[in-house]
Amino acid sequence: MTSRMDARFAQLKKEGRSAFVTFVMSGDPDPETSLAIVKALPQAGADIIEIGMPFTDPMADGPSIQAAGLRALKAGMTLKKTLQLVRGFRESDAVTPIVLMGYYNPIYIYGVDRFLEDAKAAGVDGLIIVDLPPEEDIELCIPALKAGLNFIRLATPTTDDKRLPAVLANTSGFVYYVSITGITGAAAADSSAVGAAVARIKRHTALPVCVGFGIRTPETARAIAANADGAVVGTALVDALRASLDTEGRATPKTVSAVADLAAALAQGVRGAQQAAE
Repeated sequence: MTSRMDARFAQLKKEGRSAFVTFVMSGDPDPETSLAIVKALPQAGADIIEIGMPFTDPMADGPSIQAAGLRALKAGMTLKKTLQLVRGFRESDAVTPIVLMGYYNPIYIYGVDRFLEDAKAAGVDGLIIVDLPPEEDIELCIPALKAGLNFIRLATPTTDDKRLPAVLANTSGFVYYVSITGITGAAAADSSAVGAAVARIKRHTALPVCVGFGIRTPETARAIAANADGAVVGTALVDALRASLDTEGRATPKTVSAVADLAAALAQGVRGAQQAAE
């Protein structure tokens, strides 16, 4: 059976365009609003949705996503509730791939086997676990693949040709290329450097390569999408959400549309790369 992820990339290839991948934090600013945002993203143009698993020590994330995680934790979000959110999303969307992104500690506490079983049952398609290198594949990566989940690995500007085969060995779904050295939201992506890096990775794998970190505007999304199989946007969407909150950090009537409207503009940027190539 073709996975949702493979089916989505096959569809995109047929349409001759790159994926628009969105990241939002589960439970930010509260579970109900968070589910409404996730449900709005496919209609806004998201092809794949990454959902952050809130964690107290998110070492790869910049201030915006750190703050989003803390808002979610304050609102009572847990890993169990994150899986409930995915289940709620799946009630009305059976086709958009969902990737959970975060850190190993909450999964370890939850219990790996139980987590994988529950994630698969909820409708999760893949995992990005920032702090598990290939040397630790036996911990989660191999069990995840056996459970039928994609395990998506990060490659960075410092991942050289000697290291790359280890990074790609058990990767599935797509490769996530981090366009900058540093944390999320720290700098703007350089589309020319990204193009060369994606080409280098593609010499080692047939998997799609999606690029994230440093994409904040439709123009940057368009430039990145022209050189990659997908463009990932997180911090800009999280910032749009934060700007819509009231002074107490609570959702307002504008919160869902603030995220969805920016996602729609970014999606148009990604699709603009296809139009420019035609």
